[in-house]
This record gives sequence, C-alpha cells and structure tokens, in this order.
Amino acid sequence: MDFETICEKSKAFSSKPPPEVYLEFYGLYKQVHSGDVNIEKPADAEGAAKYEAWLSRKGMSTEDAKAAYIALYEKYAPIYT
Repeated sequence: MDFETICEKSKAFSSKPPPEVYLEFYGLYKQVHSGDVNIEKPADAEGAAKYEAWLSRKGMSTEDAKAAYIALYEKYAPIYT
C-alpha cells in the first residue's frame, strides 16, 4: 500500500491508540506534509506534545518519513484494527 492509503487506514483504527503511539504517527505525518518544524512551541500541553513529536523528526526526508509511517502502521495495525 502507498502512504496515502496507509494514512486513511490509520485514521480508521477500530480502537484508539494511546497518546504515545498517536504522537509517533503525528510527528511522521507532519514531517511528510510540512517538513521540519516551522512554528513556535505551543504553550498548552497537547500542543507542546505534538510539537515535540514533530520536532523529533527534524531532518528526516519526506521519503524516510513516509517509510517510517508505513512501518509504524504495519507494527500497530494488528493491535488497533
């Protein structure tokens, strides 16, 4: 499956992954679609966690981020689908 198909499938998990798993997906997704972090760190806890997840992928190429997202999906799909 390609990246866009995997993204749609990950949004349709039958059970919600815990926050740390969600943040792994979030950071990779943002890196694919926006590149390196380009915003100020939010003050709220949820926004800051998302920012940190995205920041942790700094310097990762789009193709590497897509591959990592797909691998992450393959790891968690048996648990959350």
